[in-house]
Amino acid sequence: MSEYQARKPFTRHRIPVRSHTAEVLTWGNPAHEPVLMLHGWMDVAASFQFLVDAMARDWYVIAPDQRGYGGTEPSREAAGGYWFPEYVADLEAVLDHFSPNAPMHLVGHSLGGNVCCLYAGLRPERVKRLVSLDGFGIPSTPPSKAAARYVEWLDAIKTGATLSSYETLERVADRLQKNNTRLTRERALWLAAHWAEQKDDGRWHLRADPAHKLPFPTVYRLDEVISIWQRVTAPTLWLGASESDAKKWVGYSDESFVPETRDGHAPGSFASRLAAFHDIRFEVIAGAGHMLQHDQPELVAAKVEAHLAG
Repeated sequence: MSEYQARKPFTRHRIPVRSHTAEVLTWGNPAHEPVLMLHGWMDVAASFQFLVDAMARDWYVIAPDQRGYGGTEPSREAAGGYWFPEYVADLEAVLDHFSPNAPMHLVGHSLGGNVCCLYAGLRPERVKRLVSLDGFGIPSTPPSKAAARYVEWLDAIKTGATLSSYETLERVADRLQKNNTRLTRERALWLAAHWAEQKDDGRWHLRADPAHKLPFPTVYRLDEVISIWQRVTAPTLWLGASESDAKKWVGYSDESFVPETRDGHAPGSFASRLAAFHDIRFEVIAGAGHMLQHDQPELVAAKVEAHLAG
């Protein structure tokens, strides 16, 4: 099958972002209403191509490669891994560049969704409307696991991390389809050319810093995250997926849900996470997994645009 033919071409930009230079992709006319899209772990900004192509309205979509991914430089101090607060600060730097004086819509997937949700609570005046695609925090970690997490991290930074390389672009596409069995061959081939690059050894290497695979040394403190989410003022849409693994650990159902109260939910439950937001709606995309913007881009685009349009 032939490679996917993108309907809306993107433009590459190189901009200074704090201590490094970032590559940012944009789609559309800068005169149109801006939307910033932030990709997830082990992904790249070009991953939003199918979603952008499916959008009916003419937006100015801005999507940075996060540090150490795609065309963005890795962290200078990445030997010990990547620190979540750096992603948040990088997002602010991109917003400072493209929209320093006006709030902007934020759409994030997975890791990117978690970064956007945190930022919307830290700088509520800078976020117009918020969308998180299968990004609802991560499983809460009890304090009793703190020592084990540090030991795991200490061991990992001694051995380091590596990423696989592939003989051909077709093998990269195979890997993408292995990760997501719902991904069509034509989309996999298109993504492969942006997810990996051919180097001097003739092999295709993932466009990611291997240090991203190192574990975090700290536990995930959900109570702190919820306290930040409670500061979000932007109308928020959370989209889950019927086949997502997140259903297993966070416990959401396939039903749309709007929390009616912020009291009485079990700590760490999905209802307690939703209830942290003052204005939120949750919906599930049928026939999609964690990469819902790849599996059902038309349906996701319709939900996202309806929310952004208010």
